Amino acid sequence: MAGHSHWAGIKHKKGRADKQRSKIFSKISKEITVAAKLGDKNPDMNPRLRSAIQSARSANMPKENIERAIDKSTNINSSNFQSMRYEGFGPKNIAVIVEALTDNKNRTASKIRTIFQKNGGSLGSSGSASHNFKQIGVIKIPKNEISEEKILDVAIDSGAEECHSDNEIHEIHCEKNKIYEVKKKLEMTVKNFISTEIEWIPINNVIISKDIFDEISDFLDSLDNDDDVQNIFTNLKIGSN
Repeated sequence: MAGHSHWAGIKHKKGRADKQRSKIFSKISKEITVAAKLGDKNPDMNPRLRSAIQSARSANMPKENIERAIDKSTNINSSNFQSMRYEGFGPKNIAVIVEALTDNKNRTASKIRTIFQKNGGSLGSSGSASHNFKQIGVIKIPKNEISEEKILDVAIDSGAEECHSDNEIHEIHCEKNKIYEVKKKLEMTVKNFISTEIEWIPINNVIISKDIFDEISDFLDSLDNDDDVQNIFTNLKIGSN
């Protein structure tokens, strides 16, 4: 199924998202602050910021939280966050990519390495796990926003490569360096978006049975609960047994 590599998507289907609302808000707020600090404060002129705000609205983040995150970017004393990527292998040898925004690389690397080790996994060097994935642009739209037939036509006209739909969302795939170009064209027809992100999609999956999924779920939750971690991608696929 499209989007299965992203832990946030799997957690949503498990019904855990509401329980972690404050954690979700914290991660989105950090992305808004960084996007606003690196570019224009006007979302119309800053596609990364516009996408972060749309994700915030999709998560029902209050308007004042969004405005506070943007205002924080103008504070000369605000932390200088860096985007970092960590790669490794977790329980059952699943490949894992962790994306983080951190103001202290040593702290973040140490915490992530500890989580891997405590769960029988290992943190590797750059490229150790990412060769199991391909990077693409992924744009998600609420299913009730537009019909399947129309979104397929719009996606093709916008330069997308693929368009999948399920009971809840339309998911559009495109080249990662064209994601905001495609998004801008989609915005001519679509008003509401769930997310616009560059994701790591697995080339080959590791099939995990449901009876041992909780072990891996606890490991991935531990990573997700870290304040510096923004996204987690894995090549696990839950089997039918």
